[in-house]
Amino acid sequence: MTSPVLVTGGTGRLGRSVVAGLVDGGREVRVLARHQRDTQPQVTFYPGDLRQGIGIETAVHGAGVIINCATSTKGDAEATGNLVTAAAGAGSPHLVQPSIVGIDVVAAWGYVKAKREVERIVANSGLPWTILRLTQFYSYCLENSRKLAKFPLAAPVPGGFRVQPVDSREAAARLVELALDAPSGRAPDMSGPEVSSWEDLFRGYLAATHQRKWVVPVPVPGGKAVRNGALLPPPDHTEGVRTWDQVLTEETMMPQAGERSWKLG
Repeated sequence: MTSPVLVTGGTGRLGRSVVAGLVDGGREVRVLARHQRDTQPQVTFYPGDLRQGIGIETAVHGAGVIINCATSTKGDAEATGNLVTAAAGAGSPHLVQPSIVGIDVVAAWGYVKAKREVERIVANSGLPWTILRLTQFYSYCLENSRKLAKFPLAAPVPGGFRVQPVDSREAAARLVELALDAPSGRAPDMSGPEVSSWEDLFRGYLAATHQRKWVVPVPVPGGKAVRNGALLPPPDHTEGVRTWDQVLTEETMMPQAGERSWKLG
């Protein structure tokens, strides 16, 4: 009998896609969540809190693979340490950790610095492990574009930021693939198919949503490394296929408030 896969952060954007991919593959899935939820076909929810160290032992017991999608702006290292301790006490599950492309170069940023510590904890855990560094998600770019579009007349965007964002669903599919394979340590980084800039991404959003606004590039403290390509993947990376234009087309076709709900096929 195949052992279950535990997904932490399984109710977040990336985690939901990971869970769906595992279910589609016929795997039994556990999700560690802060609040009790109804069990779904092939998915069992375990109440717990990684930062507080609550409920982790029960969730990891008997799990053959753990995909740690849980993340926060604060406490990631502490939460990962609690997870590793519980997992090591339960056996030797394969620990799969998503991370961020370029964190060795932009480690001065708080969230990125925490992710470097998470990687260190995973690599030194004594467990079999795989780390997949990912570029920024299109969903992150979309959310920030919506915020920028609220500025009257002109919108300030990070000047010269070079990025190669990826679709979170494709990232999730790659995490599932790695999780169900042998532990590989540092897997090749993953990005989307196109190098762009924050200015161009935002201009694309404005065009897709039929808005006109001045786009004003502004310098960002500590952004020199990013302008020099720190957030771009190395040559040996893997790529998704979905583009920013495809994401914008899908999002702008989604129903607005008050309209009948429907989904693209």
